[in-house]
Amino acid sequence: MNRTLKILMSGGGTGGHIFPAIAIADEIKKRFPDAEFLFIGANGKMEMEKVPQAGYKIEGLNIAGFDRGNLLKNIGLPFKLISSLIRARKIIKEFKPDFAVGTGGFASGPALFMAAKMGIPTFIQEQNSFPGKTNTANSKKAKAIFTAYPDMEKFFHGTKTFFLGNPVRQNVISDLTDSETAKEKLGLDKNKLTILSVGGSQGSRTLNNGWKDNLENLKEKGYQLIWQTGKLDFAEITSSLQPPASIQIKEFISDMATAYSAADVIVSRAGAIAISELAMAKKPVILVPLPTAAEDHQTKNAMNLVEKNAARMVKDVEMKEKFWNTLSEICENEDVRKEMSDSLKYFAKPNAAKEIVDEIFKIIK
Repeated sequence: MNRTLKILMSGGGTGGHIFPAIAIADEIKKRFPDAEFLFIGANGKMEMEKVPQAGYKIEGLNIAGFDRGNLLKNIGLPFKLISSLIRARKIIKEFKPDFAVGTGGFASGPALFMAAKMGIPTFIQEQNSFPGKTNTANSKKAKAIFTAYPDMEKFFHGTKTFFLGNPVRQNVISDLTDSETAKEKLGLDKNKLTILSVGGSQGSRTLNNGWKDNLENLKEKGYQLIWQTGKLDFAEITSSLQPPASIQIKEFISDMATAYSAADVIVSRAGAIAISELAMAKKPVILVPLPTAAEDHQTKNAMNLVEKNAARMVKDVEMKEKFWNTLSEICENEDVRKEMSDSLKYFAKPNAAKEIVDEIFKIIK
């Protein structure tokens, strides 16, 4: 291009919305180093910190979602929405983007709505198998929707959809290694079956309690466990338990590529980005969906994998009766593990960011 390319990005509230937006921006910047980017986020939400850390400018809107727990808090919501639309229009008018990309979250709603209304081409990247209300509403005017799951057309009013996957951290893809090397790096026995448990940065009390209930079973079987507790229970678990060396308890795992590589079986929540990373690792997985996730999207994410024999699912309320039996079925049967790993490859999309950007530029050229 002979002139400077300008791109508006919007997505936030959770890392699942923020990091795909940053990954798409990074891919565009690789191709057009002089391109200008402006993110629109929600004031007080994590994108206002994470986006500048990634090297991009961001403007905030005073927008919030519907609070189902406290209806009185929603009284000011219409005023926040109107002021956010006015603010988004002003930002877009001054920035003059060539196109806009939204990845969901509160701020993405008014940002993409106003961009489309002003005649700017808009694109949506949907991370979950059941789309959020923001992306569904904005899909009517979008040029294309990029999804992480197949057969999503029914949600998007006839807008063209592309099953290209979720952009994930590049080091998760590039730093994956063989299992023996990873186990040795972590000080684990390379000949023993190893389980990785991840419950997100805050941790999962459900998973933590599941492991506490089954520590004796783990010891009896001789399985190794890399147990990421999150901040939630780390202090309590490390002070009250004295596990053997085969059980490594960590508050946070910074080198996820090595942890994924070392694992023979993985237990995880069913967030969209977590599932996309698990698909890259291609390890048999038990998904324990977060039951309080919006519109129960984690259960829907998990079911998409279960239906293709790419995962097993255990609900929170089933942990005591089903967790250990389900885990044992996988751990004790190498054929089951191989079949699940092979099925998971269907969801692995290592070039998601590249292919999304390819399609955007095909459409706007």
